Amino acid sequence: MISAQDWADARRVWDYHQMGQTPRPCSVAIGLGSHDLGVADTAVNLYKRGMAPLLLFTGATSPTTRERMPRGEAVHYQERAVELGVPSTAILVELRARNTGENIRFSRELLEQEGIEVSSVLLISKPYEERRAYATARKLWPAVEIVSASAPMTLDEYVDSIGDARLVIDMLVGALQRLMIYPEQGFMISQSVPADVLEAYERLCEAGFTSRLLATDVPSS
Repeated sequence: MISAQDWADARRVWDYHQMGQTPRPCSVAIGLGSHDLGVADTAVNLYKRGMAPLLLFTGATSPTTRERMPRGEAVHYQERAVELGVPSTAILVELRARNTGENIRFSRELLEQEGIEVSSVLLISKPYEERRAYATARKLWPAVEIVSASAPMTLDEYVDSIGDARLVIDMLVGALQRLMIYPEQGFMISQSVPADVLEAYERLCEAGFTSRLLATDVPSS
């Protein structure tokens, strides 16, 4: 059972993960690979709105996407974008990245190899990964302006799209843990976590939403 308190805490963490930045025209839009084709759909929508002249999809496969996306996450994103009307000439594909840091580093390398000048990046991720993607890009690519975006969804809508509420809450908790511990490891910039968000995180950990936590973290009580 997921209690009313669990849901309230999950919504608080969900809201924190949302950056609330307004999409604006950028040099390139980068879609971060995952199991969620909604990232590609969002990238296409922003492209059609004139927010970027070029889409770059980045991502290899992972244990969670190997069966669903055997050709690589970025390739499946590319195929989805072409299906939705984006010309193949407006899409680049990066197929090596296996985590968010590699998504950023390898995308930057590919754009440099292609001779594409970048002053700003529209970074597109899953809704609960907005802040993590932003913090990682700001660390690894500090010279460019980063605008973080995702599909405009509520937590309830996202849970419905995934079909597994407990898994979604586990992912929210895991993403927040990484935001707190990865800066010390040099993976992303540090960001302040409000006290009410931290308290919600700790309650969710105590309630057992821990399958996506890294073993190095021991939530305080």
